[in-house]
Amino acid sequence: MFQKVEIKYMEIEGGFWGIITKDNQKCIPLNLPEQLKTHGTTAFCIIEPADVMTIQMWGSPVYITSFYTL
Repeated sequence: MFQKVEIKYMEIEGGFWGIITKDNQKCIPLNLPEQLKTHGTTAFCIIEPADVMTIQMWGSPVYITSFYTL
């Protein structure tokens, strides 16, 4: 199911892209498409949890399986 997310560039721990869902869940997309790499962009994404560890201690790692923007 698509959910509304906001794309953020986080300038901590060396910098990384993160997404925040409408229910304030913080996620680290492991495969963020280039089209979405703009701070503050709103998109609708299908995200799936990723069973991996990251060095960022900010959110849960996820994969984006589909997306669209308005």
